[in-house]
Amino acid sequence: MKIAIFNDYLLGIVKDDKIVDITNKVQWNKETPFNSLVQLMEQFDTIKQDLETDETGNVYNLADVELQAPVPSTSKIWAAPVNYRKHQEEMNKQFNNAPRTIEEIKLFLKAPSSLSGPSDPILLPMEGRRTDHEAELGFVVGKKARNVKAEDAKDYIFGYFALLDISIRGNEERTWRKSFDTFTPIGPWIVTADEIDDPNNLDLKLWVNDELRQDGSTKNLIYDCFKCFEAATQNMTLYPGDIIATGTPEGVGPIKEGDNVRIHVENVGEFTVPVKAGYEA
Repeated sequence: MKIAIFNDYLLGIVKDDKIVDITNKVQWNKETPFNSLVQLMEQFDTIKQDLETDETGNVYNLADVELQAPVPSTSKIWAAPVNYRKHQEEMNKQFNNAPRTIEEIKLFLKAPSSLSGPSDPILLPMEGRRTDHEAELGFVVGKKARNVKAEDAKDYIFGYFALLDISIRGNEERTWRKSFDTFTPIGPWIVTADEIDDPNNLDLKLWVNDELRQDGSTKNLIYDCFKCFEAATQNMTLYPGDIIATGTPEGVGPIKEGDNVRIHVENVGEFTVPVKAGYEA
């Protein structure tokens, strides 16, 4: 199932090029969308079949609605640094300093306030600083988890989405460089985990304007989705609505004002966001 939040924080199910409004079919309060999403995830197994077969909601053309971040807020975003070997190699070539991989440094936190949606622009916060795109597969936690082994992680993941980890290059800590407002766009919707046969074998692509920059696959992850989940739960308790970003393949490069960035994840979806200046000229 493709679960989307759209327009004025209504809830919908995406079917082909349409979106069916299910706001009134579940206990959804558009004034508190995060709490409503957590409640939906808790009830999902019992209401899934009814939602799939219910055709009484208003139907909109997908092209006519404004999609919001499918996870409207979060308590934390865990992100995977250098989780593809070829990305490590390209960073070494560009900066002459091979970064350590996830095997050594584990995960890092991004500010929850960096979260944005598939209709929101990326705002460049600092004039003259190189800012890069990083295409990733992200997922949302569906159940409280602590010390969960990788082989059990799939039971705790509610669904998947495309994610951009926008990054300013420099010597500052990762958390600082990657936590500016609008630096974690996600979308276009959540594809529930039951519809993804193997999240560790999905093609992942990113274009800047019409130029294909990144063309990878999650089959090349050093820590796959489930290992990332295990690593996070070894550190702290994960709660429903928490987000994990799994890292980016090779092809990372700079973006500038006026660019359009398009990300596509196989079997998940795609979205395009503009790049704008977020500083005063």
